[in-house]
Amino acid sequence: MKVGIICAVDLELEPFLSYIKDCGTTKKTMLDIHEGSINGVEIAALFCGVGKTNAAVAAQILIDNFGVDIIINAGTAGGMNENLDLFDTVIATESVYHDLHKDVLMTCHPFLSSVYFKSDVKLIDLSKKAAKRLPEHKIFYGRIVSGEKFIHDDGRDEINAAFEPLCVDMETASIAHVCYVNEVPFISVRSISDTAKHSGYDTFEKNCSAASVKSKDVVLELLSEIKNNY
Repeated sequence: MKVGIICAVDLELEPFLSYIKDCGTTKKTMLDIHEGSINGVEIAALFCGVGKTNAAVAAQILIDNFGVDIIINAGTAGGMNENLDLFDTVIATESVYHDLHKDVLMTCHPFLSSVYFKSDVKLIDLSKKAAKRLPEHKIFYGRIVSGEKFIHDDGRDEINAAFEPLCVDMETASIAHVCYVNEVPFISVRSISDTAKHSGYDTFEKNCSAASVKSKDVVLELLSEIKNNY
């Protein structure tokens, strides 16, 4: 069993690096892929760069060139639901593009039955077991939306009305899309770096490192569950 871990930016990947045993690094399509093991699980981890295309490239490379059996997307997100506070963690049960017309993926390849990419049910169940060992973390399960725009205030109400997401980012749905067409189990673990009350790119930059540590904590426990139960 080999698990791919994809983060968008270097600050989101950084908390994982010290946990990788026997780490070796390979460069592919201008990306540095770090291979080794965490908690007894073989992993390939990288940061892909911001946005849907960068995320898709990274996911396909991990599948084609590094033989991953599962992909976990880890990092930060903007809180959309008013019940979420800074540094809470969202585990995606499903994900969707907020900037793509729904008919595109339902009437054309990959001919989805709905606009949503479902996360792997078994990984969701294992994440719930992992969460029990992190009582200090506030963890929510639900929908993540993705698109090619950092959400400040413009567009927030429209996205909430259309999708009722817990949080928003720029990569999750794209990685879920790649995993769907490759039949690779997928889950996303995102911790909140900014909210409607604490909005803006400056807030994201201020909180990115601390939120990334929260996401890392959950992923490490999930890897332990994957080793023993997947």
